[in-house]
Amino acid sequence: MQPKSLATAKIAAKAAAILAAGALTLTACGGGTTPAATEGGVQLINPGKLTICSDIPYEPFEFEKDGETVGFDIDIAREVAKDMDAELSIVDSSFEAIETGTALTQCDLGISSISITDVRKSVMDFSDPYMDDDLTLVATTASGISDINSAKGKKVGVQQATTGARYAAENDIDAQQFEDSGLLIQALLAGTIDAALGNQSILAYAIKDDPKFERVEDYTTGEKLGISIKKGNTAMAEKVNATLKRLTDDGSLEKFETTWFGETAQ
Repeated sequence: MQPKSLATAKIAAKAAAILAAGALTLTACGGGTTPAATEGGVQLINPGKLTICSDIPYEPFEFEKDGETVGFDIDIAREVAKDMDAELSIVDSSFEAIETGTALTQCDLGISSISITDVRKSVMDFSDPYMDDDLTLVATTASGISDINSAKGKKVGVQQATTGARYAAENDIDAQQFEDSGLLIQALLAGTIDAALGNQSILAYAIKDDPKFERVEDYTTGEKLGISIKKGNTAMAEKVNATLKRLTDDGSLEKFETTWFGETAQ
């Protein structure tokens, strides 16, 4: 995820909560930054709890359903907590606080569809990547679109200022620009555009239960998602990476992907 447009009030409220909680954490530790507890050799901010910061809602990664926080990221976070013999505690944070590392004054980890970038790596560490978030082209089954070339001359939508928009332009697609992914998806579902080009994570989820749409082609861009960790916390990184390896080896991560994003394009 790159920073998404949020209401000013939401940003301010979440940022204030982060800063206030961070101040309380420092006070509780006697002005230091050492977490208060240790679980399985890893220091945790709150005794017996793995506290994660996540920007809610951002479907299908993290959102509220029937009074519970669910999603792809949350499934992974629960497994990390389980491997640490800790209870999962979720803090709703602004993505701005997460991507700048501010959230890690309040949380042990940040997990919120965070794209690994060099800029972010300068202020926080990352786990091993747990998902490739490349581009995909989705279209209505009646559109006749089967690949990028057959999309030329059709009504194709993209989110402005994204890799999807750039890829469309590079392939001579005169795409309609949308301010955010929500508006793009609304247009696709309403039938005002024939196809959408954007990140697999969002578009695959949007169409996974609708037979009128299909995922016709994927494009490799190298975007990868990771879990953010406080700079220098190698013990935590080792624990998180061990869980990610287990989930990969036993097939759980693939099952989570199918649950939340549907089958990949053939």
